[in-house]
Amino acid sequence: MENEGVRLNKFVASSGVCSRRKAAELVKAGKIKVNGEVKLEPFYLVQDFDKVEYNGRILQQETNKVYLLMNKPKNTITSLSDEKGRKTVMDLIKQDIPERIFPVGRLDFPTTGLLLITNDGDLAKKLAHPSHKVKKFYEVHLDKEINPQDLNKIRAGLELEDGLAPVLGVDYVRGKTKRDVGIEIHIGRNRIVRRIFAHLGYTVEKLDRTYYAGLTKKDLPRGRYRHLSKQEVIMLKHFT
Repeated sequence: MENEGVRLNKFVASSGVCSRRKAAELVKAGKIKVNGEVKLEPFYLVQDFDKVEYNGRILQQETNKVYLLMNKPKNTITSLSDEKGRKTVMDLIKQDIPERIFPVGRLDFPTTGLLLITNDGDLAKKLAHPSHKVKKFYEVHLDKEINPQDLNKIRAGLELEDGLAPVLGVDYVRGKTKRDVGIEIHIGRNRIVRRIFAHLGYTVEKLDRTYYAGLTKKDLPRGRYRHLSKQEVIMLKHFT
């Protein structure tokens, strides 16, 4: 740690608790203590002698950065824990990784596919920020065939309740039925793919993320994960 200190939200994020944005929210909510006192300022500068606590646990900055790519199975929660007792993506990793890591972004409970898990709060923040326009590709299986006119409407950009939903591309999946569609986006709003199709009267029965920020599911079975290579980490940081 440098003499001028480290911002509290960055310190919390680099301890592996969560992303930096979530860390700022924890600080503002009074969840973080410094030397036994609640600190509400995310930009408070933590010094070497400060003791930072979250939920009664002393936090330490992780020096070993971990980057995992998971092929998330359906019916798992993208979170560190679940109050309802449902299986989380962290349960799939269990005790294999000693560092405190967290998922980057979120995939819905029934959604499958690529999920990045790390303790690099800086990278997580950048990948999630809309300005970096990180590309994601999904394969969608609908409850009924979708007509070409509706595909054109999606290509043009639908106006949803929270604003325009631009897409990079959408088309039928080659070799499958007209109920199977591939869609490429860079926006990351909540349940955006499901809402795009629901807006036109379709229900998404299966949703699988097959591409994320230059990463694919090649040689990664459903429910498994692997460490990113050094080249892949460099590539991800180049994205941001």
